[in-house]
Amino acid sequence: MFNLKAELYLKIIFLFSFIALISAFFIEYVLGHQPCNLCLIERIPYGLSIIIIMSIFLIKKNQKFFVLLLILTFAFSFAISFYHFGIEQGFFQESSVCGIKTMKESITKEDLLKQLSEKTISCRDVTFRIFGLSLTSINIVISLFFITTLLKIFNNYEKNK
Repeated sequence: MFNLKAELYLKIIFLFSFIALISAFFIEYVLGHQPCNLCLIERIPYGLSIIIIMSIFLIKKNQKFFVLLLILTFAFSFAISFYHFGIEQGFFQESSVCGIKTMKESITKEDLLKQLSEKTISCRDVTFRIFGLSLTSINIVISLFFITTLLKIFNNYEKNK
């Protein structure tokens, strides 16, 4: 069982993940800023973290394993965000992930023409900033903070049992 401090950190990560997802949808659907494909992928760890943290509190078994899953989830978040930041800054070239809308095995001529006529959002373009920082750069910092916090919880798990 976790101590109260670890539970508080997990609840904060849960709340922040929930707010991050709501904010992303608000920015997309209310403010009208279209995300690129990497931006959409960067949302996945927040959704997973919500599910994993709910599992920690509901199942109350294998908590150390679930914390390890959270660490891996935010390590993935950091890696994707770092790659996306590199594309934004011109350190890396855009991959095919940035331009693909759907991954169908067979694409018709009409589907291809439709995708070409739609405006594709480049992973290089930053359409929304907070205090001059792209959401990707903010995600890098948040992911590192969460990884550090979760590593402390993981390492102290046996002491608090």
